[in-house]
Amino acid sequence: MSRIGKKPVAVPAGVTATIENGTLSVKGPKGALSIPTADEIVYAIEDGSISVQPANDTKRARSFWGMQRTLVSNLVTGVTDGFTKVLEINGVGYRASVQGSNLKLQLGYSHDVEYPIPAGITIKTPDQTTVEISGADKQKVGQVAAEIRRWRKPEPYKGKGIKYRGEYIFRKEGKKK
Repeated sequence: MSRIGKKPVAVPAGVTATIENGTLSVKGPKGALSIPTADEIVYAIEDGSISVQPANDTKRARSFWGMQRTLVSNLVTGVTDGFTKVLEINGVGYRASVQGSNLKLQLGYSHDVEYPIPAGITIKTPDQTTVEISGADKQKVGQVAAEIRRWRKPEPYKGKGIKYRGEYIFRKEGKKK
């Protein structure tokens, strides 16, 4: 039995959920999101909540159960509160700024890195070394953060690079004489 899957997902006021043509759609103040429904799972919308149950007792249905419930929960959270990832930039001369629909990164290369901001994502730079990525879709927010981080991953000797807020960088000791 899935402990996560057993709990119904509460749908707050102002959020509507519908199931049509094999798609679960959720609309709220931050936008609309949808996921394709799995054949092994039965979705039910009742009493201001969405419940997820396996359609049969196969191993595949039970393995989808908890994951599908989490995906539904992420839809509801995304359209009500949204998701945010914060990146911190460490290094001399490393900085970021938003210019129009592009994120401009100066990361020690001979050129500036221009990252086009995708639709549905907002990027803010409260200061030159902090990048806040927010949006309704959790997967998209994480993907954008990973793509930005990929330009200069944190290195273990001086800790320079782009890291997630709260991420611990394992530091190594340099050469000794």
